[in-house]
Amino acid sequence: MIKGSTGRTRRRTPDAPVFGGHVIFPVVPNANKDNRAQQIPQPPQPTHALSRAQRQAVSELLRVAPVADDLARRFQAAGHSLALVGGSVRDALLGRLGHDLDFTTDARPEEVLEIVRPWADAVWEVGIAFGTVGCQKRAPGAYADSGHYVIEITTYRSEAYDRDSRKPEVVYGDSIEEDLSRRDFAVNAMAVALPEKSFIDPHDGLRDLAERVLRTPGTPEESFSDDPLRMMRAARFAAQLDFEVAPDVMKAMTEMAERIDIVSAERVRDELNKLILADRPRKGLQLLVDSGIAARVLPELPALRLERDEHHRHKDVYEHSLTVLEQAIDLEQGGPDLVLRLAALLHDIGKPKTRRFEKDGRVSFHHHEVVGAKLAAARMRRLKYSNELVKDVSRLVELHLRFHGYGTGEWTDSAVRRYVRDAGPLLDRLHKLTRSDCTTRNKRKALALSRAYDGLERRIAKLQEQEELDAIRPDLNGNEIMEILGVPPGPLIGRAYKHLLELRLENGPMERDAAVAALKEWWAGLEG
Repeated sequence: MIKGSTGRTRRRTPDAPVFGGHVIFPVVPNANKDNRAQQIPQPPQPTHALSRAQRQAVSELLRVAPVADDLARRFQAAGHSLALVGGSVRDALLGRLGHDLDFTTDARPEEVLEIVRPWADAVWEVGIAFGTVGCQKRAPGAYADSGHYVIEITTYRSEAYDRDSRKPEVVYGDSIEEDLSRRDFAVNAMAVALPEKSFIDPHDGLRDLAERVLRTPGTPEESFSDDPLRMMRAARFAAQLDFEVAPDVMKAMTEMAERIDIVSAERVRDELNKLILADRPRKGLQLLVDSGIAARVLPELPALRLERDEHHRHKDVYEHSLTVLEQAIDLEQGGPDLVLRLAALLHDIGKPKTRRFEKDGRVSFHHHEVVGAKLAAARMRRLKYSNELVKDVSRLVELHLRFHGYGTGEWTDSAVRRYVRDAGPLLDRLHKLTRSDCTTRNKRKALALSRAYDGLERRIAKLQEQEELDAIRPDLNGNEIMEILGVPPGPLIGRAYKHLLELRLENGPMERDAAVAALKEWWAGLEG
């Protein structure tokens, strides 16, 4: 059944019945072996979008029913309730329910553990302090290494922040209605009670889903005060689902932007990653910038909105960066690439600090790639990114202009070798970033740049085939250098190694005798 309504003022359409009161869904046969009749969510149909969502939900819920019903019966036998909730219900209605299932229950975490341990294939307690127990269960009939459901079961709860706290205070609740009222958005405040499969939607989330809008169950101010990270979640869901943020939600985000400061860097980073890895990150990033939240968590992004005037014209760096991000996404292979997307977003963040107005009316940004690499690394460290990720992203930012020295194709073989050596394992990402960085509307110029880079890639491929560029090393190793020079380990060996590496990059591979002769010549010069 659909339970209750908050009475929020909503825009109505003439053919849209009011959701509220009690609605019993038609009985639909279950796909279980016993063919027991089950109640499947099929509320009134105000729009074609809702009707489509309901059909998708039926299909999705029948697919997961064997696992979900089995788990629900175990909770029922123990005297507890269980409901599929939040994102799982939303995704079922959108026809995109995966193998990650979220449930809510009146059982306390210790009771949940007692119920799931004999049933699940694996159990973890990482989130138990926040009322969440995780487990894994293989789907019936699936192979041992496939078809697993990753399940999280959370006790009815509400979360709130103290004004000076960086961690939420968890308070357990006693009813699912109370639990849903504390959820972030109405589209995530729907549940399907199991095993009877009654649909619970006290905040008209189904209507919001049809209208593709993000509203909060209560007032946005109350919701964002409880957990300020929800402001970033609004931007993330807009990017992931292509939803619009309700005007009152956007207003609260703007007025409460400073509230994000109390959220830990790790939580901000994780939410930012989810947004950047979404299908439409531009939409979410623009929401963060327009609301003022980006100025507090990623200030380098709004800083790209450089002032422009009629005397000093240059490309809109902010819009350019978002376009580069989108073009980089189009070049991805094998799924979203966080390193590439971060590098694309941040590649020009050095421009505000390096902008200069030249006498001839031009605007220059000399060495903005070097400054940008330092800024990217500093910001990522503040957001607690791993050292490896910081290193890779900042290196791509530093190298993103290197190709433009290639010009019309006059690079020497040694320059190509250095390009490959400097990029190292990031070469494929550098190719994508460099190609994405062309956002000119001049088709002839864009075609010329594309052809020039095609030429560079062909030269790289040819040299790689000839010289194994991916593993460029001097023609003599450290032990050989010490033996030839009769010198023990120390700084001189490092200098000799570096000299031979430069010769290798400049001239390509050398025969051993030629390398030995070059080393002895260098050594003689030092002694002289």
